[in-house]
Parts: sequence; C-alpha cells; structure tokens
Amino acid sequence: MMNQQSTFRSIIPPVTLNLILINVIIWIASRVLPSTVGIDLIELLGLHFPGAAHFNPIQFVSYLFLHDTRDFMHLFFNMFAVFMFGRMLEGLWGSKRFLFFYLVTGIGAGLVQELTWAWSLRDLLFSDATMVDTGDGIFPRSSVLDMLVTIGASGSVFGILLAFGMIFPNAPLYIMFIPIPVKAKYVVIAYGLIEVFAGIANFSGDNVAHFAHLGGMLFGLILILYWRKRYPRDGFFL
Repeated sequence: MMNQQSTFRSIIPPVTLNLILINVIIWIASRVLPSTVGIDLIELLGLHFPGAAHFNPIQFVSYLFLHDTRDFMHLFFNMFAVFMFGRMLEGLWGSKRFLFFYLVTGIGAGLVQELTWAWSLRDLLFSDATMVDTGDGIFPRSSVLDMLVTIGASGSVFGILLAFGMIFPNAPLYIMFIPIPVKAKYVVIAYGLIEVFAGIANFSGDNVAHFAHLGGMLFGLILILYWRKRYPRDGFFL
C-alpha cells in the first residue's frame, strides 16, 4: 500500500493533483448550486470588469477555478494540460514554486483581459451614458459591465505550456491530426501565433479570451527570465 501511494504521488505531485481536484469539485458545484440553493458561482467568483456591480478583487484568483458548466471539455482540456505539463514542472521546481507560477500567470492573464476589455470599451468608459445600446437591447451601463465575465484556468495553462517549451524545448509532443511528433518549442510558438491572430481577428461568435492566454504566456516568460537571472545556478530554468 505504501509503495502504491508513493508511486501515485510520483506520477501526480501534490499541487498538480489538488489543482485538478479543486477544479473538478468547483465545476460540479457550479452545476449543482444554482438549481439547489440559488448560488451562481460563476456570477459570484468569475472575473468581472472593475466598476461592475459584481466585481471583487478576489476574482483575479477565484476565476481560475471556474469553467463553463455547459461544456465539460473546457474543464477537461485545461486539467489534462495541467496533468501532462504541470506535474513535470512541479517535479522540477518543487510544489511551492510551481503553485506560485500557476497563480502569477493566472492573475497576469486576468490583468491582460481587463486591459483588453478597457480598450474595447474605451468609448463607453469615457462617456457619461447611463444606458447602453448593445444591439440586443438597451441596458443600464452597470448591467453591461456585469455581462463581461472571464472564467477558466487557460491563462495558467498557457503559462505552463510556455515554461515547458522553454525548459524542454526539444521534447517531442504529439498533436491531434499531426502523425509525427513536434518539438515543444515549435508547439509553443504556434500556439502563441494562433492566439495573437485569433485575438486580433476577433472572430464573430468567439467568446474565447485569447489575450488572456497571451497574458499567461507573457507573465510566465517574465517570471522565468527573472528566475534565470535571480537563481542562475539552480539549473531549473535553462
């Protein structure tokens, strides 16, 4: 029994395991609580725009543990990436440093998303309008701001992906529909370019926070470069 527990922990280190479990539990709660006790976790803990009635600074952390309750794959793919790449980073860095990286990249992604919203809403933010025509109707300004909610661990996931690509650049990765392995560094570059293009193109009907993904990568890059300079002899950030 002890050997089995030791083997399991070596496969899934504690922070990686707990992140996955917490996300799954909160996803289930997000589906159950609205109909049972009338509590909407996404409305309460999802990242709102500053100035919106439901905004709370704690949402910069809490939004990372929420996922689309209508689409299990949103949760599945994020947690699969945490399992595949996060456990390797945690094994290399240790639990505390990995958790710090996960939270910083997620918070950074949230900050970039807020800035993206601020830019897209600049006309509204600098106007005196109290009512706003969204095209689907006329709503109070505060209600329009409350419609902007970001959820998901994707910012942290993209930070993890970038870190993996920087530390293990030549590790072979198998990508869906590509029959040959691709080096991690090329996968990271490709994902980054896709997010830039998708964010700028702003596809109609696309509700994905592409710039938040890029924010997670940006903050991950900054943190790794800082660690390289601060701890040059650790060998963890080559």
